Parts: sequence; structure tokens; C-alpha cells
Amino acid sequence: MSFEFSYQNPTRIHFGENALENLPFELSIFGEKVLLVYGTGSIKRTGIYDTVMECLLKAGKTVKELSDVTSNPTASKVYEGIALSNSFQPDLILAVGGGSVIDCAKAIAVGACTTKDFWDTFFVKRESPEDALPVGVVLTMAGTGSEMNGGAVITNELEKKKYSTQHGYMYPVFSILNPKYTYSVPQEQMVSGICDIISHLMETYCSPSDDDIITDALIEAILKNTLSSARIAVKDPYNYTARSNLMWGAMLALNGILDFGKMEDWMAHQIEHQIGAFTACPHGLGLSAISANYYRRVLPYAPNRFARFATNVFGISSEGKTETQLGYEGIDALESFFKEIGAATTLSELGLTTESPLREMANSCRRLQGGYRKWTKDEIYALLLESL
Repeated sequence: MSFEFSYQNPTRIHFGENALENLPFELSIFGEKVLLVYGTGSIKRTGIYDTVMECLLKAGKTVKELSDVTSNPTASKVYEGIALSNSFQPDLILAVGGGSVIDCAKAIAVGACTTKDFWDTFFVKRESPEDALPVGVVLTMAGTGSEMNGGAVITNELEKKKYSTQHGYMYPVFSILNPKYTYSVPQEQMVSGICDIISHLMETYCSPSDDDIITDALIEAILKNTLSSARIAVKDPYNYTARSNLMWGAMLALNGILDFGKMEDWMAHQIEHQIGAFTACPHGLGLSAISANYYRRVLPYAPNRFARFATNVFGISSEGKTETQLGYEGIDALESFFKEIGAATTLSELGLTTESPLREMANSCRRLQGGYRKWTKDEIYALLLESL
């Protein structure tokens, strides 16, 4: 196979225990006003808020705050941030938190630079923004990779739609990654982030082409490292090496470097987005709840891919087995891993029942064409039922 690509990632990364020492330099590049965006309080309990504010004040910055960004950030919070930005006119938006906080900051950054409705323009119609405010990041949770990509996911709680978009204007200018900051998140959030990392890798890996390209080998290596690091971190949340590997792996999984030569699937994410839109469940746990059944329905279209996954990622012996048998064993191993780390493997664990609006979730899913198979709305509905 022959393929061509162009690649550029504009985000500057500062990684390590002393990464925050680079914040004064980054702040010096921008003007006086900073809009500080953060979540529902964990950065205050852990002291990260005080440390960041001290840097901002020492740098002579005037700060306005937008707090209480929730998991599955909402359109209403973005509108609130756009209104605040329009009145304050910040020179920089600084997101301190995980992927939800970063995604909210990115949406504000493009929404504040247009008179158009941010949701309809950038997330429904997916038009390209013409400008954006610069966004900086101090990361506190590993999972989404939003700290080094141009994507964002926002939930319109009134329309019950969770949509994504991406553009070059939405890349953070800089991101500060101190693995110790991820100690602050509860165990459930850490596990959810781990499941998100794995799903990001699987969305690319489980798609054409199946040529023996370096991309697949890289994904397998990151998958194996994520599995081993996750097992350590669940038992010892303060293991610095394990948390470092998870933080770096999350970024590598979704910064574009693993896309080359692959069409990419992303239907599992589209399905989970609508689960999240209706339930506000942790994103990674929504993914873990459907992943095994999702891939069992994909396997007949690419048994060789899942056989390779079983052998190269989980080390399952191929002796005496067909590719299909081996592939199913690999998917079973993935499901067992999710159970091992305490992730959801059924939708009922997230509060869904046969009385839930599963049909509406299925009908509202965006359907993409990049994977091994195409999905109908009825098939998505059947998957949801099967995953209860």
C-alpha cells in the first residue's frame, strides 16, 4: 500500500514533576488577561489551584474564573464562558483539569471569536472556525488526549446530543503535564480515563488498512504498556512510573501520530456519545460497557485483525485455532481486563434498563464510514440492548 500524509502538531509539551516551572515562561508570551477554566473543585482540594494562581499573580495577570465545568461539558457552560470572554476579552484561556475542562475551553475559544452560534456552526454543521483565542493547559487527568489535539466534545443537554469537532485552531498552544497531578482524580475517573485511552487506540487499530505498517506496531506497543501500567495504577495509584506511562500514552493515542495508513473507525465513540448525552455517564465507562459486544459484531468483517490483536497485545497462543476463534479470545481478554480494573462491562452498571430511551440513542447517533463495517440504526439499537 502507498499512502501520503502531512503532519504538524503545534502544541508545546512540558512533561514531568517540575513541568509547572515552565508556566511563567508560557504566560510571558501573552497579554495581561487570563480566563481560568476549571472543574468542580478537585484542583482546590489538592492545592493545584493555589499553585497556578500564584504563578498567574506573580506574572502580573488579571484573572477571571469559569468554574464548575462538569464531566461531559455542556453547551450551556460554553455559552456562559463565551459571554464571560466577550465581556472580559482575555488574552489567554488557561484550562486546568482533564479533557472535559480542556474541551470546554476550546469551544469557548472558537465561540468567542465569531458572532455565529458555536454549537450549530462548529459542532452540528462542523464548519471551520476563522479564528480562536489561544488555549493553554495544566492537565490533571489522563485519558482524552485533548491536551495535544484539535478536537473537542460537547453535550447539548437540551437537545440530548453529544457531538465532536476538530480543527487546527483548537490545538492548545502549550500543555503542562505533571503525572503527580493525576493523583488528584478519584479512582473511577482514573479507570474511565484508562478505558478511553484503550478505545482511542482501538478505533484506529481496528480499521483498514491491514498492511503490516509501523502504525499498527506502535498501537500494539502502547496498548500493551497501557494494560500493564493500568494494572499497577489501580493497585498503587501513587506509582509515578505507571501514572507517567498512562499520561504519555493518552497523549500519543490521540495526537494524530497514529493515524497514518489507517481509515479509523470511531463508531464506538459515536454510540457512546449518545449514551453519555442521555445519562451523563463517565465517557470511558460508557465505552468499556459496549466495547466487547461492539467488537464481536465487527470481528466477522476482519478476523485476521482481531487474531493479530489477540496474539500481539494479549499474548494468546494461536495453536490449533482459527483466526475467528483467536479473535474472539482476544475480545474476551479485553472484556476481562475491563472487569479486572473495575470498569463497567454492561450498560446496566451505568443505570440503563430496557425502559431507557435506547431507540432514541441509536437513532441520534452519527454514523461514520471509516471502519470495517457500516452500522444501521437498527444494528446500533440491537448492540445497546445486547450490552445491557
